Amino acid sequence: MRLDDWRQSQNIEDRRGERGTSRGGVSFGGGRKIGVGTVVLALAAWYFLGVDPMTLLSGDFSPTATSVSTSRSSDGTQPSDAEGVFIAKVLSTTETVWGRIFQQQGWGQYPQPTLVLYTGATHSACGTGRAQMGPFYCPADQKVYLDLSFFRETGQRLGVKGDFSQGYVLAHEVGHHVQQLLGLLDQYQRAKQARPEQANKISIQSELQADCFAGLWAHELAKQGNVIEQGDIEEAIESAQAVGDDHIQRSTQGYVVPDSFTHGSSAQRVASFTRGFKTGDIYQCGLKR
Repeated sequence: MRLDDWRQSQNIEDRRGERGTSRGGVSFGGGRKIGVGTVVLALAAWYFLGVDPMTLLSGDFSPTATSVSTSRSSDGTQPSDAEGVFIAKVLSTTETVWGRIFQQQGWGQYPQPTLVLYTGATHSACGTGRAQMGPFYCPADQKVYLDLSFFRETGQRLGVKGDFSQGYVLAHEVGHHVQQLLGLLDQYQRAKQARPEQANKISIQSELQADCFAGLWAHELAKQGNVIEQGDIEEAIESAQAVGDDHIQRSTQGYVVPDSFTHGSSAQRVASFTRGFKTGDIYQCGLKR
């Protein structure tokens, strides 16, 4: 993935280096965190923490603390390290792509999300974000939260590697932001409340749509001609396969329980990303005209 000529996004809160200490014992409030990283880290947690991965996948997992005090406030300084610069440029590509799509669809100006880089734990409007949860999007403050150690750990432990796989993860989270802007997250939440017995199925629809949106992002980048390199799309597909519910269940417990899926099978996730990438049509991602 060649981003030499791309600017860094200005929508970065670099909280790395802040010393966070948990206070209080209140469970999550505000909005619900949604993240492809939750699925990846479910397997990673099995390796690192001894956490039952299906607890994370079921949505019942929540940290005990919701406020974090820090030694300093974020000053908006742009990242200068290679990892931070790269992910800031990836965010910039999503801003360009979705800005263009919003204009083409007549939706007006695209309200850009903020990416919060942190280490270990940080506060959000959805509660305390922790590295073990993986990247997530918080609808309540319209920010994406990311501990960059996620990419190193999943690369070492799960074999999820490549710079474009990082782009896929961020594009998926930005996809949830687009869902929020279009009122889709609220629709999914109301549907879950109305049909709780179908909550898992509805959750899968939301995640697959975010995968399709990530495919749209890749489609638009491919038209640039000098961003996507040979092997990049394969990296994204391998990442989508790795976060499939069936792959995670088979890897962690040795068998698959389809009724417990919340994010979609490997085949479904690959198909959704590929549909967005090949068609470049947002209405092929479950949107109604």
